[in-house]
Amino acid sequence: MARILITGASGLLGLNLAQETMNTHDITAVDRGKLVNAPFKILNGDLLNTGTLDSALDSAQPEWLINCAALADLEACENNPDLSRRLNIDLPAQMAKACKARGISFVHISTDAVFDGEKDGFYTEEDTPNPLGVYSQTKFDGEQAVFAEDSNAIVARVNFYGWSLSGRRSLAEFFHHNLTNNKSMSGFTDVRFCPMLVNDTARTLIKMLQKNLSGLYHVVGPQAMSKYQFGVEIARRFSLKESEISPKSILSSNLTARRSHNLWLSTHKLSTALGESLPEFSTGLDEFFTQYQQDYPQKIRSYAL
Repeated sequence: MARILITGASGLLGLNLAQETMNTHDITAVDRGKLVNAPFKILNGDLLNTGTLDSALDSAQPEWLINCAALADLEACENNPDLSRRLNIDLPAQMAKACKARGISFVHISTDAVFDGEKDGFYTEEDTPNPLGVYSQTKFDGEQAVFAEDSNAIVARVNFYGWSLSGRRSLAEFFHHNLTNNKSMSGFTDVRFCPMLVNDTARTLIKMLQKNLSGLYHVVGPQAMSKYQFGVEIARRFSLKESEISPKSILSSNLTARRSHNLWLSTHKLSTALGESLPEFSTGLDEFFTQYQQDYPQKIRSYAL
């Protein structure tokens, strides 16, 4: 049982990570006041405030710190680049420096969006990123800032889906909500990504720490698909009308922040390091469906005000 400090505890990954590990590890989570009934230890505070990080580290005395805090809304990053830099670059660098000084293993969560999507095939960790917007640029700069402070840190580029505190944080929730309410929606046919169930992401991160890994890894699902196909898979698993999802090009959307068309990431480096294959998409989707049947979304949301 390791002592783990999780930042960004009310976010999609942070909350499911805490939920996934609280029975097998000593979890302390940092939150800005959104969580009130969580079944794990909560430290309330804003990590952007001076002294909050050191106070959290002094209180939790963690062996591992997993940083899930970020400004991850692409449109919000375009509208507030200063806040994006503070959360996605400066804060992770401070964490990496503090962890190195204290002998704490550090995991920083990055994103597949650091790539411009112009490559025909998959991206490996050796490929050079070319961020397209404020979010992806600050996340890439954050990766470099972390390694500059702690070369033994883990930086995990992720893409995940699951049930969230608000019920609106993941693409899977978007499709499920609209489909169950008989609302028509679009799915991009020209955006390819590698979705992983957030619980699988959480379990994989713990395995990486247990293996004492360090460096850059792609922690995504092993199967690439379009956003449209992803929506169809959700519809089929929940026995909902896939005909409500219309195929659409992202070029016809009114999104401000530029998106990459191809975020197919190779997971060969990670699966080799772990000595096992990463969970298949169908396995994660089955668990996502089972969670719904067992009222997991309601349980998650009961932790909020």
